[in-house]
Formats: sequence, structure tokens, C-alpha cells
Amino acid sequence: MPVPLLDVNAQNHPLEAEFSEAFQRVFRSGIFIMGPEITALEAETAAMLGAKHSIALSSGTDALLVALMALDIGPGDEVLCPSFTFFATAGCVARVGATPVFTDVCPVSFNMDIADARRKITPRTKAIIPVHLYGQSADMEAVLALAKEHKLTVIEDAAQAIGATFHGKACGTLGEFGAYSFFPSKNLGGLGDSGLLTTQDDALAEKARSLRNHGMQPKYFHSMIGGNFRMDALQAALLRVKVPHYQSYTAARQANARYYTEQLLKLPGVVQADPAHLYNDQAQRTALKASGAKLVLPLALPGNTHIWNQFTLRVIGDGLRDQWRDHLVSRKIGCDIYYPLTLDQQECFAGLPDSSRRGCEVAHQLAKEALNIPVYPELSQSQKDEVIAALSEMLA
Repeated sequence: MPVPLLDVNAQNHPLEAEFSEAFQRVFRSGIFIMGPEITALEAETAAMLGAKHSIALSSGTDALLVALMALDIGPGDEVLCPSFTFFATAGCVARVGATPVFTDVCPVSFNMDIADARRKITPRTKAIIPVHLYGQSADMEAVLALAKEHKLTVIEDAAQAIGATFHGKACGTLGEFGAYSFFPSKNLGGLGDSGLLTTQDDALAEKARSLRNHGMQPKYFHSMIGGNFRMDALQAALLRVKVPHYQSYTAARQANARYYTEQLLKLPGVVQADPAHLYNDQAQRTALKASGAKLVLPLALPGNTHIWNQFTLRVIGDGLRDQWRDHLVSRKIGCDIYYPLTLDQQECFAGLPDSSRRGCEVAHQLAKEALNIPVYPELSQSQKDEVIAALSEMLA
């Protein structure tokens, strides 16, 4: 049977009556910009995350942008960010006129290599953006220690990680800001674009709220230049329908990831990433070669609550990943490559200094190996077994 990479209707359609009521509530109120739905969503997400301030915004990208603006990051500044992530992380840095400096990543968690970040700090470095990629926290203890040592601000890109934790604390609540996305493919997916920014700092929260609305405070008085980064009231109302269900969505993703891991590890040539080689891809690659591994499964590191926005396989062997992808597509199994090019390889960043783009070899390797398979909460048992069967055909 066909298995899509993601089926938003499987999650949204059972809530149709609640969505209709939320729409009617907003429609009857006539309050379409800001208002009580925004205030309520902010309170509910702040409580869910343990954040002092939760600020509803137009997208996860705009959440990053507002954070950078609120921290006065701009021309002449450098910002460290991982090279293996979605474009918005570095794109927002460039949009405020600062220079993204790309770090390599961990071959096990896919997150920022802190040792490489340390090597790339200069007197112009002002901030660091760890990305909690695929739903697993970056090493925030190391990030925060590095930031404190060099007086850097920290913006957590938690676009894929709302509800993920690092040693019991929610991703996005440990730095100066945390940025989240409610894009429909996210674990808490809206019915359009929207995002969220969190902070524990009162002054930064006030500034971000002003920037969200053209830098206006009070009405028609502008002390700074902001933008129109407001979330629609209707999006907030629709998201509020899904917030009470979020823990069950996460539990289902985690169960799906466990099932994949248990079943796939029974197959020849399948291994799980080894945390003993957390930042040593060469050592891991040597071990993989010795074991004859063909497929490496992802791993939730100790202390992390992984929410599995993606279940990312590593296909070992030059050029083989695309063969696996084509095979899955031929079996009508949804899959995708996140991400086929690293940020330092993108054409729009070709003009950056070499010092901003060097030394991302692990990220380059992952871009050739990573393959994502369906892990969304509503997968049926038979669908998961279809995915496993299709993968096993490539191991025969």
C-alpha cells in the first residue's frame, strides 16, 4: 500500500468539528488581528514549554528574524550556525546584514559540532544559533558554556523541536530566545504559516513584541523599525485546537521510532549510530566499514527527549542513498532528503569569505547519505511494516 511521507489530513480531519467551531468563534468575534486568540495561544504554549514569555509570530523564519533584530545583530557581526539545516537559520542572519559562519555537525545527532564552533569564533562573533535538528536537542550544556566564555547571545532554532527537552528543560527556553515553527509538517503543525518566539527576559520580550508590530509602542509611535510579523488570529485559534493533543502526537511519533529501530536492527547490515564516536565521523566510519553496515539508524542521546520530527537514515556508500530513495519511491513509500546541499554549499552564500564556509566535511557527507522516512503519528501498523519491507529489499 502507498505510504506518504506525511499525511496532514490523517491528523486534521478528525478535528474538523473543533476547527469549525474555532473558525466560527473568530468569525463571529470580528477580531482577526491580535486579540484574545493570540493571547490565549501565547499563554498555553508558555505553560507547555515552561517559558516566561511566548510571542506568536507569522512564521518560524520570522521568529528567528525578530530574535536577531531584538538582539541588535547586524552589519559587521558574525553569527555561528550549523551548515546542515534548513535555509532559514542562515538566511535570517544574512537578512539583518550579519555574516553567517558555518560550523560542522555531529555525525550522530546531526547537530552543531561545538568544537568546530569554538575554532571559528572571532572578535566579530556576536551570537550562536544551535539548531535542534529533526526534533533532538543540540548539546546545550556545551553551547551555553561556549556562549558564556565568549559573551555570545544564544538563539535556539527549535523549529523542528517544540516539546523536545535537554536534561528536563524544554528546547527553546535555555538561550536568550527560542524560535519555533508551526508549518504544517511540524509536530505541532498549523493550517498555514505561523511561528513562536520564547524568552525568559522581560526586556527582550517587550522589544520583540514591539518589533512584531512595526516597532510600534504605543499605537502610531515608533521607537524602532520593526515589521509586520503578526500571527493571524485564525491561525492561533486553529492551533489552540491541536495544543491539547500534542503530547499524544509526540508519544505516537516516539512509538513509531522505537518500532522502526527494533525491527530494522534485526536486518543484516543495519546498525544504530554509536555515541562513542559522537564528534568523530572518521572513527565511526571505520567502525561501520568493519561491521559491514549499510544503513545507520538515528539515536536519541542520553538526557534528550527526542520528538522525532524526522526519522533520518544514513545510507552508507558513495552514491547509494539516491538508489535507496528511488527504490522507496518505486514502492510508493514516501521519503525525502533533508538536506541535499549544506548551507555553505548554497549558491547565495558563495560570496562569503572562505573562513565562513570552511571545514564542514561531516555535513557534506551527511548531505550525501541522509534519507528520511515516514514517522508521523497516524502511521498504521501495516504502513510501518510496508516501509520496513521496502527497506529490507535493499539489504537482501
